[in-house]
Amino acid sequence: MADILIVEDEKNISNLIEMALSRHGHKTDCVFDGESCADVLEKKHFDLILLDVMLPKISGFELMDYIKGFDTPVIFITAKSDISDRVYGLNLGADDYIRKPFNISELQARVDAVLRRYNKAKTKLSFKDIVIDTNSRIVTKNGVQIDLTLKEYEILLLFVRNKNIALYREMIYERVWNEPYMGDTRTVDLHIQRLRKKLDLKDNIQSVYKVGYRLVE
Repeated sequence: MADILIVEDEKNISNLIEMALSRHGHKTDCVFDGESCADVLEKKHFDLILLDVMLPKISGFELMDYIKGFDTPVIFITAKSDISDRVYGLNLGADDYIRKPFNISELQARVDAVLRRYNKAKTKLSFKDIVIDTNSRIVTKNGVQIDLTLKEYEILLLFVRNKNIALYREMIYERVWNEPYMGDTRTVDLHIQRLRKKLDLKDNIQSVYKVGYRLVE
């Protein structure tokens, strides 16, 4: 499972990619112009970026210099067919280049290949004495299996993938529950309280005033 940013202004294509990658076990965020891509990269780390070339505000080619500072692999997705455009994109630092229209199976294969190349497709994640096996969805602490609900597991995974980053309560809810955050529920808080207790993370999962929570080492 990887966190993937989809930067594509054609929403039907963006939705298609998002659905396919979600079925493949990945987490996705979508933005629809170059400026929004730059903004979201300041707030969150991604394992891979799928980047359209012809974007509003800032083009994919123009974004590459900025993205290089985040050490995140990039696959260009574009309708441009000239070999010179492909060579230019690869020379800018992209890891792969796929043309529209594309077969979704081919896209998945290219995503998996780039993730393997960068060792981003980890099946085990760890934090302190906690190990998360993303294949079996088993969580252990000091070698002892800890029973978590599905939502608790997803929240833990979100925290570990975004260590030391303040996560907004609404973002946690929308990513884990896959529905809009209405602002009047303590569901997130209750799940995090249980997670803190089960894994002894009361000192590590810190409340961030008027924002949400942050996992600190």
